[in-house]
Amino acid sequence: MYFLSEAITQNSFLETLFKAIDALKIIIKKRDQKSIRAILFKDFFKDDRIHESLKIFEGHEFCQFNVQPNMVLDISANWHTMDDYLNDLNKKYKTRFRRAKRKLGNIVLKEMTLAEVLENSEHLHRLYKNVSTKASFNTFSLPKHHFYQLKLQLQEKFRVFAYYLNNEIIGFYTLILNVESLETYFLGYAAAHQTNNQLYLNMLYEMLAFGILNNYKSIVYARTAMEIKSSVGAKPKSMTMYVKHTNTLVNAQLKSIFKVMNPKLEWEERHPFKNS
Repeated sequence: MYFLSEAITQNSFLETLFKAIDALKIIIKKRDQKSIRAILFKDFFKDDRIHESLKIFEGHEFCQFNVQPNMVLDISANWHTMDDYLNDLNKKYKTRFRRAKRKLGNIVLKEMTLAEVLENSEHLHRLYKNVSTKASFNTFSLPKHHFYQLKLQLQEKFRVFAYYLNNEIIGFYTLILNVESLETYFLGYAAAHQTNNQLYLNMLYEMLAFGILNNYKSIVYARTAMEIKSSVGAKPKSMTMYVKHTNTLVNAQLKSIFKVMNPKLEWEERHPFKNS
């Protein structure tokens, strides 16, 4: 979130947002005959400045929750190529990297143009659904032409890479170029190729390669599949969000409800580097 700090304070900015949200609730009710059930501010790292306004959120009856950590890989200043990264891996994970690459076989990775994303929109969506439907918890489903629309709007700031086998797309991943951070976005793959060709693990390595070669300071791998992401070097960074239900009675029970909706995941963090 951005505001002109020379002109207004963070608290003033947030109070303005709350007024806008109240106005939107009225507009949506009149226009769409729908009631807003919940308001969510997400996702913030522990050191984000927004937490300085905790009393403002509490004054508006928002609850603060810790959520699953975001997996972030900080790129070493010594990494200029993937060989530099490999040199820092211990023997076990260096072998794992090479095995994953061998398992690709004849599969070829190519970046897709805007026209190619449009032409393959429905197929990309099917591959995305293969993965998203297996998630333990989903709050939404992307529309069919989402990736095309994002590419159309963001252009070179949004990149789509696809894996081809015999000229057929069997998997893809997407990246958002966000200043000094490379944000990994949604992906998809054909289930038949996930285990045999280790597509997902290869995607994680390719995302990292892009980040290293394009001088990013970090790769934000997001919150799913934390164990395998830690195996390539990502570290968990705690995250917080603020939630309010518009029903006063429900809002009073929100912390109990959220514990059920957001169970703690048990996973083992991996340590792939020589000195870790």
